[in-house]
Amino acid sequence: MSNIIKLDVDYKTWLKELKAKIRGSQIKAAIRVNNTMLELYWSIGADIVEKQAENKWGSGVISQLSRDLREEFPNIQGFSQTNLSYMKKFYMLYSPNPILHQLGGELDDASIVHQVGGQLALPPMLGAVPWRHHVEIMSRSKSLDEAIFYITQTIENGWSRAMLINFMKTNLFHKKGKAPNNFSTVLPDPQSDLASQILKDPYNFDFLMLTKNYKEKELETALIENMTKLLIELGQGFAYVGKQIPLEVGGDEYTLDLLFYHLKLRCYVAIELKAGNFSPKDLGQLGFYVAAVNHMYKTEADSPTVGMLICREKNNMVAKYALESSACPIGISEYELSELIPENYQSALPTIEEIEDGLLNLDS
Repeated sequence: MSNIIKLDVDYKTWLKELKAKIRGSQIKAAIRVNNTMLELYWSIGADIVEKQAENKWGSGVISQLSRDLREEFPNIQGFSQTNLSYMKKFYMLYSPNPILHQLGGELDDASIVHQVGGQLALPPMLGAVPWRHHVEIMSRSKSLDEAIFYITQTIENGWSRAMLINFMKTNLFHKKGKAPNNFSTVLPDPQSDLASQILKDPYNFDFLMLTKNYKEKELETALIENMTKLLIELGQGFAYVGKQIPLEVGGDEYTLDLLFYHLKLRCYVAIELKAGNFSPKDLGQLGFYVAAVNHMYKTEADSPTVGMLICREKNNMVAKYALESSACPIGISEYELSELIPENYQSALPTIEEIEDGLLNLDS
């Protein structure tokens, strides 16, 4: 009987809905638990700071406090000396910043900064991020702006801790939105701001295995073969459409290196790759491709196509002047390759036949 029920279409649909409802409830419960824990950590950090505990009882007070709390609450983790120090840093880093409290207030649909027992309440924005994420952000960020950037990105993109660490290691804060572009003059608000934020400068292509003096075709092929890593490096929202996109104009056929669609911008992103340095003439070619994509792919529901030129090196002043003369929305970024394989590296490797001969000689 149970097998018959499991095969029933209505039952399977109902079961799927129940599973989604339960998962949603679990997520909400986890968020509430995390927020409650962070409110406690925030309050403990505030106490350590506002009581000037280390000035009053000496530098060993946090160590002593850790022992006393763990003795009183042996079944509760999180009261190590290191974690208590992070609680103090947590409060000291974020409590003086009114912008963070205002942002948190907006997220919580409140217009004022609340106080609890004379202390500033935990901004809701901070409560939306797990504690271990906060520890990584506090440990790796060089400034408050950088910390807030990674908190915002974590919330918007749902980053796991591993993803957060990866993006911090690649120095996303100093790369995102830094590429020279002309979006503010050729795109309407707010698309111009959003478009600027999807660009990085430079991109890290260290995952590629290329020989010295590689050609643009080799660069493109290597990126296609590492599409998953490329999408991670491009960032959230990029969807791959295709490579070597044929664009027939006036009876002639032209070829675009890569075409993506950005889900947040709701527009196509045309990418041209250059193995060498940027030249102003490259902008004319990409502008032509952007116009062609608008005519051949863009619908009324899509925003104007954005062009991305990714080159080995560029002179920012030359890039700026070139962009001022372009009517198409284009950004120019560099890419980094830390290591290249020597051209004679492949020839130094044994062939399959040589390996097989060597194995046969061992057997004889």
